[in-house]
Amino acid sequence: MIDVLSLFRQSGALHEGHFRLSSGLHSSGYLQCALVLQHPEHAAPLGGALADALRDLKSTVVLSPALGGLIIGHEVARALGVRAIFAERQESVLTLRRGFTLSADDRVVVIEDVVTTGGSTRETMVVARQAGATVVGAGSIIDRSGGTSSLDVPFRALVALSLPTYDSATCPLCAAGQPVTKPGSRA
Repeated sequence: MIDVLSLFRQSGALHEGHFRLSSGLHSSGYLQCALVLQHPEHAAPLGGALADALRDLKSTVVLSPALGGLIIGHEVARALGVRAIFAERQESVLTLRRGFTLSADDRVVVIEDVVTTGGSTRETMVVARQAGATVVGAGSIIDRSGGTSSLDVPFRALVALSLPTYDSATCPLCAAGQPVTKPGSRA
């Protein structure tokens, strides 16, 4: 069994401070998965463990949102022996580009690095469904949603982690005057 949080700590990927997450929420903790996934010797076993958790869904393709889901999505797909594709933003809308396609025969699992609200995962699921594919599940390395991501498919994560999140209007870190950092991939 992989000790996921130890990998994050060893890689310097678990940060404390005042952060604006991709969801728009604020938090005192941030997980920079790229710092862990930059090491293939960490990315491969994380992808393999997540693939094992999702194998029963019998997916035919892994779809990840760019940028955060790219590496872990590729590693999950490798472990499952299926294609790895990604959706990316074009004029603020997540879409398939670069010649990537899905069909009615595809059974898609959506892979993210971290799920907080589930917004990017749901948006990626819409991309797959609009292309005619069936979304059979979703997964992430870290689930920091506290079980509130409310996805309508089976969801599996390697670690559930509770880090506080705040609406920007009621954030105690903002009230205390702490400067906010935006470390995520979505501007």
